Amino acid sequence: MAARSSSRSSAKDRPSYRCTECGWTTAKWLGRCPECQAWGTVEEFGAPAVRTTAPGRVTSAALPIGQIDGRQATARSTGVDELDRVLGGGLVPGAVVLLAGEPGVGKSTLLLDVSAKAAGEEHRTLYITGEESASQVRLRADRIGALSEHLYLAAETDLSVVLGHLDSVKPSLLVLDSVQTVASPEIDGAPGGMAQVREVAGALIRASKERGMSTLLVGHVTKDGAIAGPRLLEHLVDVVLHFEGDRHARLRLVRGVKNRYGATDEVGCFELHDEGITGLADPSGLFLTRRAEPVPGTCLTVTLEGRRPLVAEVQALTVDTQIPSPRRTTSGLETSRVSMMLAVLEQRGRINALGKRDIYSATVGGVRLTEPAADLAVALALASAASDTPLPKNLVAIGEVGLAGEVRRVTGVQRRLAEAARLGFTHALVPSDPGRIPDGMRVLEVADIGDALRVLPRRRERGERAAATVDDRG
Repeated sequence: MAARSSSRSSAKDRPSYRCTECGWTTAKWLGRCPECQAWGTVEEFGAPAVRTTAPGRVTSAALPIGQIDGRQATARSTGVDELDRVLGGGLVPGAVVLLAGEPGVGKSTLLLDVSAKAAGEEHRTLYITGEESASQVRLRADRIGALSEHLYLAAETDLSVVLGHLDSVKPSLLVLDSVQTVASPEIDGAPGGMAQVREVAGALIRASKERGMSTLLVGHVTKDGAIAGPRLLEHLVDVVLHFEGDRHARLRLVRGVKNRYGATDEVGCFELHDEGITGLADPSGLFLTRRAEPVPGTCLTVTLEGRRPLVAEVQALTVDTQIPSPRRTTSGLETSRVSMMLAVLEQRGRINALGKRDIYSATVGGVRLTEPAADLAVALALASAASDTPLPKNLVAIGEVGLAGEVRRVTGVQRRLAEAARLGFTHALVPSDPGRIPDGMRVLEVADIGDALRVLPRRRERGERAAATVDDRG
């Protein structure tokens, strides 16, 4: 019996090893942590004592849900309408929002503008920067006009100091740029590691809930576009937003991925320029090229970004090539979808001039068209470029094209047609049974790609009309 107890005590006192990045424990030392795949992070520490949690004293009794006051969760406007649209009306007291995006997309510019507009006499804003100095942020604030006497600024990377600023300033809104740069001295590991991000986020979430303070956290992304750090971070916060956009274009999109206070299918549109960033209530003008006469190789469509319809332009260009393998270049379109449309046009549309030519396809204004509803517009733009024949003026094309050449129905056709009619378009190609048609718009229902290609005037007919015009002038 004594031998058994001694063996138990020796096992209890035996040292253990823990990864300083993710907290994984083991009984023996390893050079590489099998949990997070980090090298040289497994270190020795004392074996944790076995603990049990006893029932604690109840501080506030549970109430029937009908007696809970829901007014405490009323959203307050950020001062930026497009951001309020995505958040579901504004920032809820105690809510924690994670905004992630690629470097240089405009995250800090947007949140600095929000910080200044949300600050007021009764609602102070605290902006903590861990990536820049306070003077650098001040220069940006001067450039974009984001100055307010109720906006407080500090450059800190220590979590305990950040919590101390909360006690002194008592803000209604905290902006932390970014969560990967702040570290707790009580946790081992470098800033941005799994353990540090988990601790920093947990401490700020607890402070937000206790104080009724809204918090905006900036998050980094990996090379694949996913939010850096443990997946637990996205589960802990209340709202997850993705800031998207091509850094060479003016358009920026804030897309809701998770929202405990509203819908997740909303998108906010912004325009980034030298003077800052502004919301776009009607961004369709960025995606169109206004011309007096139609040009071959262009077709308009209506895409849905969340629940918002946007009119976008697809352009295509085909040229003769001297190389055995023709080029296929896309911008703003999925290469696989464009390749599918080329195959459908050759096999189902009987257009044989595409296989041996260089083909370039793109969108206007930096918008990305990823939904299948743009298939018909892509196919018509390619056919128009191949025949060097422009499509009729004021025409939009909406529909998904299958491999058999059929044009399939898509969601939100009525909203798409209403947006096109609002912008002055009078003709539309849609799948069968489009529903209610806006006044003043002529809609042609097409069953397959062959029906859709009939809107293209033939070369011979166009030449006859041109000759007739010349004879009349003569």
